[in-house]
Amino acid sequence: MKTVTIHAAKTTLSRLVARAEAGDEIMTRGEVPIAKVVPYHPVAPKRQFGALHGKFSVGPGFFEPLPKDELAAWQQ
Repeated sequence: MKTVTIHAAKTTLSRLVARAEAGDEIMTRGEVPIAKVVPYHPVAPKRQFGALHGKFSVGPGFFEPLPKDELAAWQQ
């Protein structure tokens, strides 16, 4: 892993970005490491539509109307 001074980073930003893509990470001020530049890797979405497809099913009774007494309890 190569290091780059702040001055070199200012004058050669496009090359620094290319090096970050290749795996170089650290920038220094003099001999002191002060920053880390790494390539950006987008994070995959955590949820995926249809991820539970086929994992469970709903019986036909689910779509039947509720009994009147139970329906009345929801309407209060």
